[in-house]
Amino acid sequence: MQAEQILAKVGRALDILIEVGDQYQGLFPSLIDRQSHRMLSELPPPIPGQRQGDRSHLGSNLIHDEAALLTLYALDKPHYRDAADRYLRRFATHCTDTATGLFPWGEHAYWHLGDDKVGNSGLISRPDAQGGATHDHLRQAPLWLWEKLQQFDSNCVQGFADGLDFHWVEGEPAEYIRHARIEIRERLGRGTRSCDFPRHGGFYIFDWAFAYGQSRRPELVGYIEKMLDYWWPLRDPSGQLLIESRSPETDERFYQTNAPGQTLSLGVSLLEAAPLLEDDQPELARLMRQRAAVYLGGFLAAPHDLEDGIFAITCSRAGNRVDAMPVWGSVYGLWPVSYVALTALCGYRLSGDQGLLGWAVTAGENYRQGGLPKGVAVPAMDAGLGLGLLADLYDITGEERWLQSGLALAGELVGVYCDADLPRGAAGIDWYESQMGPSFLLHGLARIALLALEGPGCRLAADYTAR
Repeated sequence: MQAEQILAKVGRALDILIEVGDQYQGLFPSLIDRQSHRMLSELPPPIPGQRQGDRSHLGSNLIHDEAALLTLYALDKPHYRDAADRYLRRFATHCTDTATGLFPWGEHAYWHLGDDKVGNSGLISRPDAQGGATHDHLRQAPLWLWEKLQQFDSNCVQGFADGLDFHWVEGEPAEYIRHARIEIRERLGRGTRSCDFPRHGGFYIFDWAFAYGQSRRPELVGYIEKMLDYWWPLRDPSGQLLIESRSPETDERFYQTNAPGQTLSLGVSLLEAAPLLEDDQPELARLMRQRAAVYLGGFLAAPHDLEDGIFAITCSRAGNRVDAMPVWGSVYGLWPVSYVALTALCGYRLSGDQGLLGWAVTAGENYRQGGLPKGVAVPAMDAGLGLGLLADLYDITGEERWLQSGLALAGELVGVYCDADLPRGAAGIDWYESQMGPSFLLHGLARIALLALEGPGCRLAADYTAR
C-alpha cells in the first residue's frame, strides 16, 4: 500500500472524529457507529479480555485519544491543529475542576458528554457502586500534552499535581494505590493488596516534575523524593521490582511476583523526568538517572528467552514461573510485546543502552514475520503499537527492512480495521471504541507513511505513553 493512500485513510478518520466532536465542544466520543458516525447510545458487549468498568460509554477519554491528538498536530493542517487545540482547551477549562484536582480520564473515569460531568466507568459494571469515579492514570501523560494543558489552564496542572497526593492510602507505613477518588477529598483505606504498581509511581513522578518546572513549588520536590524512595528498597538483587509491594500469600498471581515491564516503565519515566529537574534540582536529577539505570538493568536481567520468543511480563521472584507477553491479542493485565518493546526503545534513546535496543529488535522480528492471527479480536491498540514498533526501529536504525515490513503490515491492518472511514476498535467488531486503542492505530499508520515519505526523523514522533 502506498504511503499517500495510508495517509488519506488516516486523514479521513481524523476528519470524522473532528466532525463528531463538533457536537460535543470538540471532545471525541469514545464509542461511535462506523456507518452513521454518531455516538453509540447503547453499549455493545465487551470483547474477550475487556472489562466493562474500563469503558467510557456516552463519554470522552483524553488518555484514550492522546495519540490521535498528537497525530493531528503533526499532520500540520490548520483545521487539524485547531481541532486538537479545541479538544484540549475544552478539557482543561471545563472538565478538570474536580474536588481533588484529579482529572476524569484513564482507566475508570471519563467526561460524560450527555450529563456534562465526570463519568464513572465503575457504574457500567456495578450500577450500585459507591464512592464516585476513580482516578487511574492508565498510561503516562506525555510532555507535549502537559505543555498544552499548561497553555490552556495552568491551574489545572498544579491542581492535578496536588491531587495525586490522594493516591497515598490512610495510615503508616507509607503506601500508595493506583486508584484514588476524584470527587471526594479523602484517602482510600488499605486493602488486602497494595495495588500500587511501579509504573504508576513513574507516571506520578513525571507529572510532578513537569508541574515543578512550571511553578518551582518546593512541596512538589517532596512528593517526587517520597515516591523515588518508595520502590528503591523493594528491588531484588538484579534490580527487578515486584508487581505490587504487598500481596497476600494466597494470591499466586501477585505474591512475590516480579514485573520486568513495570520495572522498565518506572526507569524510563525517571529518565524522562530528570531533564525537567536538571536546572533547579541537579542532585535529584542525578539520583533519578542512577536509579533508572538499575531498573533498566533489572528488566534486561529478567528471565526472557529471546531465542524462543519468550518475553517475560511477570515472573516469580523465586524463579520457578515465567509469564510471557503475546505478540497479538492482548487482554486486560496482559500487554502485547510491542507495548514493552516501544518502552525499551524510549529507554534506549534516553540512555544509549544497547541491550534495550537488542531486546526491541528481537521483539520487532515477531512483527516482521507474521500478521494478525485469524479469529482473534485483536484490539486496535495491539495493531497500532506493533506498527509503531516497526516504524520506530526504522527511525532509529535506518534499516530498510523495518520500513518495508511496516508498510506491508500497514496494508494488512488497513484491510482488517479500516474498511470503513472509521477504524474498528478490534478485529471482527463493527464499532469504533477509544478504549480499545484506535488512536494508536491511526498514529502508527500515519507514522509509517510519513517515515516512507520523509525518512528517519519525520515530523510525527513516536508515542511512548503505553508503558
